[in-house]
Amino acid sequence: MSIHWFPGHMTKAKREIEARLSMVDCIIELRDSRLPLSSRNPLIDELGKDKPRLIVLTKKDMSDPIKTAEWVKKLQEDNTVVIALNLLKDDTRKLIVDGVLKVMEPKFARWKSRGIQPRAVKAMVLGIPNVGKSTLINQLAKKKLMTVANKPGVTMALKWANVHPKLDILDTPGLLWGRFEDHEVALKLALSGSIAEKVLPIEELCDEGFKFILRDYPLALSQRYGYEGSDLTEFLIVIAKKRGYIQNGEYKLNESMVTFLRELRQGDLGPMSME
Repeated sequence: MSIHWFPGHMTKAKREIEARLSMVDCIIELRDSRLPLSSRNPLIDELGKDKPRLIVLTKKDMSDPIKTAEWVKKLQEDNTVVIALNLLKDDTRKLIVDGVLKVMEPKFARWKSRGIQPRAVKAMVLGIPNVGKSTLINQLAKKKLMTVANKPGVTMALKWANVHPKLDILDTPGLLWGRFEDHEVALKLALSGSIAEKVLPIEELCDEGFKFILRDYPLALSQRYGYEGSDLTEFLIVIAKKRGYIQNGEYKLNESMVTFLRELRQGDLGPMSME
């Protein structure tokens, strides 16, 4: 089954990004550290081509630290530097600038050989929705330049920001590819909050999230909810009882599902990696 989710502003943004790529020296690509492959947008490879790239695995505090460290090593390439960050708690400004300068070293050498004077690096920030692009830019600038929200589709236009004497940033809307041929990828993106909830049935998302935790992080259910079984309906009833989702003697399981998915996305069940 193919899942279509490509709002009109993304189509416009893709055209504008293509038009402005010649203006930038490198790309800062943000991915969700909980799913470094599924949160990789093939459009960025297509649009970015041979541009030097800094890959930033965001939400490091929400991912499994062992798996994240493995991904950082695995994704490193000649033309790519990879770092994992908690954007709000790490020294984001220094680490990003250092990463950009490192990935730009070969280009700096070419500039020097051609007699080009040093200047601030112009970088384009790219990534899927709700991965932290605006938060990153605000941290770099040390002030609120971009609107931030924990939902996809907030940044709607291209914006330049001078965030450091050595770095100028072009922010972009979150880009998703037009459709997902891989249903598993779509589920992971929905569970992480990069696709609007309405795109997939909430029952299917809950079932997928529940099975994922049972398989990879079973202790999280008992630690968070006091549940040690393996039946989704029983689990949702436990949440309903604990949170008071009961009306006229009936358990309001839809509210239990909403709560479970929200807390999974927020990292309330502990650090987890889906890949």
